[in-house]
Parts: sequence; structure tokens; C-alpha cells
Amino acid sequence: MDDSLETALEGVGARLRSLRTDRRFTLAGVSAGTGISVSTLSRLESGQRRATLELLMPLARIYGVTIDELVDAPATGDPRVHMRPFRRHGATIIPLTEQAGGIRAYKYILPGKAAPSQPQLKTHEGYEWLYVLSGKLRLVLGEKELVLSSGEAAEFNTRVPHWMDNATGDSVEFLALFGPQGERAHLRARPAGSGRDQR
Repeated sequence: MDDSLETALEGVGARLRSLRTDRRFTLAGVSAGTGISVSTLSRLESGQRRATLELLMPLARIYGVTIDELVDAPATGDPRVHMRPFRRHGATIIPLTEQAGGIRAYKYILPGKAAPSQPQLKTHEGYEWLYVLSGKLRLVLGEKELVLSSGEAAEFNTRVPHWMDNATGDSVEFLALFGPQGERAHLRARPAGSGRDQR
């Protein structure tokens, strides 16, 4: 095995862990979606298990990336992002960046629903920036609740308990930048009921 291939395979574990963290998947969730045991996934991410094509194919599918991206194949010079949408908790999520580390960009599409959902706040390491493209986004941050309209943005530390969903029965589309190590962007959001009409 040549040195370049050996180096690429050595970096697979870190890229797998970064992809799973960026998508906020648990090892158990990835295991359920791929049929790969939690212990094997853990060993892959820590570098204790050698990556094989049989393991990488289902992982590439669940993370919405190519095998080349997982093994860090040399770039072809094509700057286009080959977007592969995936679904999570009813939302369609479209990756807008291809690098496995650093700040990641996504487009979220939340379909309309007949009744509002009950917030289920979660926390994790990182920092997130949101920009609403269309519709109204309901964002709960700790004890605060905001409604973001088209053209509005918000930024927050993801260690603060948070949750988001449609603010109305219509669909909502928004962009999200997520920095797993706490990278920041900018903050601007109005509490629901202040400033201009948030209905």
C-alpha cells in the first residue's frame, strides 16, 4: 500500500466522527441506519479498525457523501458541491459544504404541519447561525422563544438548550451554519411579539 493511500485511510476515522457530529447522529442511530455495530463504528472513528469498502458504503450513504470524500481523495478541480439531501425528524437537510471538518453549511426544509409540535430542547457542543429564506421559523433557546421571518438571522451557542420548528402551518426553509468547535458568525434576532409583526 503506497504512503498516500495509507495516509488517506488513517484520516477516515476523524472524518467519520466529524460527519456524525455535524449531523448530530448518535453511534446507536448510525448503527440502526447502517447495520454496523456500535462497537465497530466506535473502533472505526478511533482508528482502531481499518476502513473497508463494505463498511464505508453504508456510512457514505447515511451521511450523504461520496466514498472519495470519506477517504479524502484528491480534488478534481470541480468547485461544485454535489448535494445529497437526507431526512431527519421529518426535515429535509441539504449539505452545502463538502469538507468533513470546520464550519458546515446546510439548507433545511421543514414541511408544513397541521398542529404545532411540543418543543424537545437539546444541547451539544458547537455554535450555530441560522438565516430564514422563506416561511416563519420558531426557535426556542432556553426559556426564550423567537419567531424568525424571511430575511432574519439568529446565532447561538448550542450548549444552550434549543429547538426549532415551523412557527405556522406552512413550510419553512432556512440556511444553517454549524461550527462543532464553537466557531462563530453573527447574532440578530427579535423576541416573538416585539418589533415588526411576527405573525
